[in-house]
Amino acid sequence: VQLQASGGGMVQAGGSLRLSCAASGSISSRYAMGWYRQAPGKQRELVAVISSGGITNYADSVRGRFTISRDNARNTVYLQMNGLKPEDTAVYYCVTDTNVGIFPDDIDFWGQGTQVTVSS
Repeated sequence: VQLQASGGGMVQAGGSLRLSCAASGSISSRYAMGWYRQAPGKQRELVAVISSGGITNYADSVRGRFTISRDNARNTVYLQMNGLKPEDTAVYYCVTDTNVGIFPDDIDFWGQGTQVTVSS
């Protein structure tokens, strides 16, 4: 499985960005997909996850501002980020596996990461 993320960049606080991640290879539509992020000096944290059936879950810090969605026909996951804050600055990684939870070591498939920088 290969994951290719895109859509990162630099934006001012309050702005929006949309991340995309296309999966290829031996991926099952039954896999969950999600986004992790890692800020400088911090551990990776789960941002959002979406099950194969479309059930979503979010970190408390982004709930109400970020929206995760997926297009199973295209094996693509999206992360719409609105109301961005400087503390959202991080490298964002898309992930997929049979289950995507809060423990990054349990996840087998990672994208290459895309930088999101939010200036104040």
